[in-house]
This record gives sequence, C-alpha cells and structure tokens, in this order.
Amino acid sequence: MTDAAIETPRKLKANLGTPDDEEIFMSFDTRVVRRFYRFLKPHRLFLFGAQAAVLASAATQLSLPLMIGRAVTAAAAGKGASNDIDQVVLLFFAVVVLNAITSFADQWMSTRLAQNVIFDVRRAMFAHFQCVSLSFLDKTHVGRVMSRLQGDVNALQEFLESSTGTLGDLAVLIGTVIILLVMNWKLGILTMLVLPALVGIRAVWLPFSKRTFRRARDASSIANGALAENINGVRTVQETRREALNFSLYEEKARENMDAQVESAFLAQVMTPTVDILTGFAMAVIIVVGGEQVLHSQLAVGAMVAYVFYVQRFFEPVRMLSMQYTVMQRAMAAGHRIFEMLDVPVTIADKPDAIELADADPTVELDHVTFGYDPARPVLKDICLKVAPRKVVALVGPTGSGKTSIMSLVRRFYEVDQGRVLVGGHDVRDVTLESLGRTIGMVLQEPFLFSGTIEENIRYSTRGATREQVVAAAKAVRAHDFIVRLPEGYDTLLGQRGRNISVGQRQLLSFARALVADPRILILDEATANIDSFTELEIQRALKVLFAGRTCLVIAHRLATVRDADEIVVLQHGRIVEQGPHEALMARHGLYAKLYASSHGSFDDLPGEGEQRADREGALQT
Repeated sequence: MTDAAIETPRKLKANLGTPDDEEIFMSFDTRVVRRFYRFLKPHRLFLFGAQAAVLASAATQLSLPLMIGRAVTAAAAGKGASNDIDQVVLLFFAVVVLNAITSFADQWMSTRLAQNVIFDVRRAMFAHFQCVSLSFLDKTHVGRVMSRLQGDVNALQEFLESSTGTLGDLAVLIGTVIILLVMNWKLGILTMLVLPALVGIRAVWLPFSKRTFRRARDASSIANGALAENINGVRTVQETRREALNFSLYEEKARENMDAQVESAFLAQVMTPTVDILTGFAMAVIIVVGGEQVLHSQLAVGAMVAYVFYVQRFFEPVRMLSMQYTVMQRAMAAGHRIFEMLDVPVTIADKPDAIELADADPTVELDHVTFGYDPARPVLKDICLKVAPRKVVALVGPTGSGKTSIMSLVRRFYEVDQGRVLVGGHDVRDVTLESLGRTIGMVLQEPFLFSGTIEENIRYSTRGATREQVVAAAKAVRAHDFIVRLPEGYDTLLGQRGRNISVGQRQLLSFARALVADPRILILDEATANIDSFTELEIQRALKVLFAGRTCLVIAHRLATVRDADEIVVLQHGRIVEQGPHEALMARHGLYAKLYASSHGSFDDLPGEGEQRADREGALQT
C-alpha cells in the first residue's frame, strides 16, 4: 500500500454512498492535492518530462505565426527576397518537426504518468478494501461504493492525461498575450476586450451546468442500477412473468437518463460556439482596425497576417482551459471521495506486539461476551462458553439467536463490545490475524467460489497443496466422483461464483477446501443446508473423518446432523438457555426438545409429547 493510504482517518460523512455524496463539482482543495502528490512523487520524472515537452511544444506553436508573417513580408518585398523566403521555409519545416516530436513526447509521457499513478491508486484501494472491517461493509452499499470509485478513478485518469496540456495552454495564452501587446498594443487591448464577456457568460453557465451534470450522473446511476438488478434477478423475473412490467419501468428510467444526457451534452457544447462567436467578433475588429493601419502603412502586411493567427491562437487555449477547469473540478471531487474511502478506518488489525498462534491447544472460549452490530441493540448478551480441545460443539436455536455471530467473533470478523474471545488460551485481539486464519477453517452456508479451475478453488487457502492432497480431500468429502465426470476433471474452469455446477457441488468443494487447509479448529455454519438428503448422508460420514483430531463448532438447523455432537448449546434471544448432550437435552423437554421434534415434523419423538398432543386434540373435538 502506498503512503497516501496511510494517514490518520478523518471523520467520514454520515451519508457515505448516498446521493447527496454524488457531488461532481468541487473547488480546488490543497489537502487533496497534497495527498495526491504522494501518488505522483514516485513518477515525478515522467511529470517533469511531460511538462518540459509541453512547454517546448508551446514555444514552437508561438513561433509559427511569426515565421508566417515574416514569409509574407518577404514575399511582399518582391525581388531579392527569395533567400529570406527559403530560410523561413526551412526554419518553418524544422519548427513543425520539432512541434510534432514534442507533442508526441508530451502525450506519451502524460499517458504513461496517468497509467502509473492510476495503477498505484487502484492498488491502494484494493489493498485497503481487503482489510476494511466487515462492520463497515454491513452498513454500506458495496456495489454503489465500488461503482463510484471506478468512476472516480476514471475522472482522475482523464485529468492526469490532460493536466500537462493545461500547462501548455496556459503558456500559449500568456505568450500570445505578450506577443499581441508587443506587436501592437492598441490591437492587443482591443482583443482583450472580449474577455469580460467570456467570463460573464461562463459565470451564468456554470450554475446551470452543475445542476444538469449532477442530474445526468444520478439518472445514469439509477438506470445502471435498475439494469444490474434486473439481470441479477432474471430467474425471479421469468418465474413471476414480470418481463413486460419490468421493461416498462426500465424504459421510464432509461428515457429519463436519455433526456438528462441530452441536456448535459447541450450545455457541455454550448461554450464552444460561444467562444467561436467571440473569436469571430475579435477577428472582425482586428481586420477592420488592422486593415486600416496596413492601408496607412502603420502596420506591415506580414505583421497583420501574424496578428490574425495569434488572435486565433489566443481563443483556442481559452476554450481548452474552460473545458479543463470542469475536468479539474471533477478530479477534485473524485480525489476527495477516493481519499475518503482510503480513510475508512480498519478496526480489525494486528496489535504491534501481536503473537503467533503456534502449538497451543485448539480451545475456544467466550468469556462474558456481549456484542451487537449496533451496540445499542446487542445480539449476544453475557455469553460464557468453553469448548474443549478436539470436541464437537453444536450451536442451535431459532433464527436470530446469535449462532453465526458467535462464529464471526471466534474468527474475529468483528470486535466484542464486552468480554473476551479466547482461542488457544489467547485473546483473539492479541494474536496475528494470519495465524488465526491458519488455525481456524470455516465452511459457510453459501460457499464462494472464484473464477478458475476446480483444483485452484480447492487449494485456494493453501497454495502449496499438491494435486494428490487436493484429490485426497475431494475423495474424503465425496466430491471426487462428480469432479471426474466433468469434461476437464479437476482442470474444469468454473464460471462466475461457480454457477456452472450445482449448489450442492459448490458446497462439497468448500468442504474439500477446508480439509486441504487442515485447520486445528473447524467452523461449519449451516454447511449442509444446501445439500440434498442423500448427499448429506455421505457428508455425515466424511465429517467424522474431518472432525477427527479437531475442535469443531457446528451450526445446523437440521438437528439430526448435530445429535452426535459432544455438546449442544441452545441459544435464544442472544443467551444460552440450555447446554448438554442430545439425550440429556431431550429428557429436559425444553427448547431443544421442541426444536428437534418440530424439525422432524412431529411431536411424537418428544417424550410425553404424544400424550399431550392427543389430550389437546380430544379437547378440541369435545
């Protein structure tokens, strides 16, 4: 990560990622420039080279009208001026070649500079967002943030590629003004008289353009969001036959976007004819006044021609600088939002003196843990739980009772509000995240597979695993048979999130991935929820091998899958209400017994419950 990403976090906006944060114009901000210079600094050779090239190019552009004027003057002198014309033509050709070379050097170095800087910005963003705490992502629309950051990076790239051109335009403008005044100060002042009109027109144009460009950006975001949502939910759309209605709704958003973009394009282009009109007006004044001076021999013909060219060149950088000012404003806003993202605090990080989890016993303990995603509404309340080494402990309870939250705290995806979580006898806040990740393996309800081969996905967390280890793990979890039936076997490429194989097959691959990693503590969070009953029987046999010699924490709504656990912990409303082996909990006739009976579709399995049910039915009949 670059130094630009390492800075004391500023207070983030409360409305991060909301439409109000989509302001596309921003005044020049020295803080943004200072931080952005840290990305530029490693590539300052390209920056200075591009600036030197653009200044040289500006010098050649300024010299061309003078040579044209000199050639016209020599031609008007008649005989004896051929040598002067030949010299001017040769010099003109040399300057044109030099201008082409310097322009190419400027464009090449500017593009190289922009790509290098954007590469560093993207690296910093990627590195930072891999470390951003899940609590931030829980509260933020990730798709909107990533879409916005992509657009902001593009705005920065556009500004960088044209920023050296701004220096060239400024140099040409200043040089042209000086030359105009030196050649003929009266004509120079007449030319400058159109500038107040241009400034006044832009002052009127800018407020309208801000509102219009903002509306166009919002309309584009809404239309793209609707399109993405419809594509992602196309299965549901086709199932409910909503194609016609969704098309109508999208057409409305797309039409609003089209209208906004057309209006935006109109306002973006309206300054070009405005400048052209002012240029024509200035040219008319120069031709009338200058022509009269030529007729009275107060101004040479060549000088008049050169003056006309300089007037044209005077308005070209004015037009370009006007457009670049808008690009600069967008880049300032983009830089502000990018640094705001890079300033998102990383709350889950290693302490300076964090230790490595090495050979400690694979124990897990929650010591009076209280936790809530919103601290004002705790999900877990004063939880005390000890998991002995190499024991299988199941967490069960109604939805929302806090089972997954316990697993997340053990893996330190979140920080506890009160109490401690200990792994191997050490507070998880005192050990390195890398060693904690090596110690704990997780299999989630919705496995995430990445683009790549099946083999690459199985050894995703264990790069050094051999093909033999991958195959052995797949066989252990009963995934080998379906893998070898695929056209390319273990070399089969998976599509986005592995959607070219079934949900159950994806889950089997996640089991194999965990087995290859060989963690000492294994967490299964509803890992068999998406597997059919036949496959689940195979998995149960594989789990006995997988659980051997490991400390295991298991969450399952199918209570039959956890009845053989060494201990079952029953949670309700964020508290432990029951704890013990299956038979003991069934004998209590408590919450677990009711959950177990209801999961089997009958209360008859619950001791004494069949008689109570018969009594209730008899009472109803009476």
